[in-house]
Amino acid sequence: MSTSRTPGVRHIRLKIVRKPAFACFLLWIGCWIIANTSIYIHRSIFAGYCTEEKSKRIFARLCHDYKQGVLTGDVCDDLCVTQTMVYKQCLYYDKGKKVIQADWNSQPVILKSKLENFSSYDRLYLLDERETRSIQDIDILLFTALEVKRALGLEVKNTTVPQLWAKQLKDKRDSYSRAELASMWSLLQQEEYVLFRLLQDLSKHVPRVMGSCGHFYVVEYLTAGHAWHHSLFSVETLVNPSWRDSSRKVLWRTINEIALSFLELIRHFENDFSHHLHLCDIKPENFAIRSDLTVVAIDVDMAFFEPKMRNILEQNCTADEDCNFFDCFSRCNTKTNKCTAERSNSNLQVICDKIFRPLFISKLSELRMYHPLQSQLRNAVLRCSELSIHGVTDKKTMEVTFLELYDLLKAWQR
Repeated sequence: MSTSRTPGVRHIRLKIVRKPAFACFLLWIGCWIIANTSIYIHRSIFAGYCTEEKSKRIFARLCHDYKQGVLTGDVCDDLCVTQTMVYKQCLYYDKGKKVIQADWNSQPVILKSKLENFSSYDRLYLLDERETRSIQDIDILLFTALEVKRALGLEVKNTTVPQLWAKQLKDKRDSYSRAELASMWSLLQQEEYVLFRLLQDLSKHVPRVMGSCGHFYVVEYLTAGHAWHHSLFSVETLVNPSWRDSSRKVLWRTINEIALSFLELIRHFENDFSHHLHLCDIKPENFAIRSDLTVVAIDVDMAFFEPKMRNILEQNCTADEDCNFFDCFSRCNTKTNKCTAERSNSNLQVICDKIFRPLFISKLSELRMYHPLQSQLRNAVLRCSELSIHGVTDKKTMEVTFLELYDLLKAWQR
């Protein structure tokens, strides 16, 4: 006797069979998405991550090129031959930019390069002409002037250009070798290096340049600030021994000295050069503090003198937001659909917002610090940081704001 199955029973059994299969399919899809997302995140975050192996490989390639006569520099021997300069750790790597710590005669230093490889820099075409004629010093000065203009937007004269290469030209008796010219040209293509070199004898607020090898240049070692640090900078390593009797006194005095040095840096960058120097990337990580509590701008990739700043800001726009270049703002002229070339905020306003506000409001509050002038300083910092919101950048207002902060910090110091 045969048993017949109704269509309803068959339909139910098919559903029972399909449910586990569908669940497995969803699980497989989920695992595939998670795996690919993980791979993407890993590649995005860690592709340019600092590794000891990769950094040592870069130095090995640098020393190989030095020994082959491709590049040269006044610290190449120490790095590649005597090894009195040795790799310590990689501090930063992003889009080819390398920042590496090394020990030089047992003292820490920093090696920097905008691009990882020497071959990545543009070639100086004068090297091709060198085969047929010698290169004159005047040619080198001319090309240096043109590169400084490109890098910094400055019109320079022959009387100012030799600041970069004065010692080399003065002490040089023979003509430059291919390696010397190629190395010099790779350094000139790095805006930060050019700025540091030009300001070496003019400012204590930039790090000392101590030498170079090929496309890497050496600067003094300074510990950078950190946004997550309770006082933005490592106060413990900066404390004057005579202040160690009181932790509160240490924090007050150190923060006060650092803030005063920031104000000095602002005034210096705005008034002591032929053009105003704008800082368009202001954050604790781009500054360091010397043992005497002098603030030093250690990362100036986004620092521009007035002529280049105006050229950067003067772009097409439909609203004010289109005219923001990192921390440097401009305003949109809706009639011409062009951003104004004049910056609408200032170094002081951004430092008030990104350095002073967390320093004097958030961090001291978290630590339950109190000072009689704290409320006055807090209000002054807030007013300063909010000026740009209302488009207030006239010189008189900025001068009053600067002096108010300076006087309060001096009174706090007393």
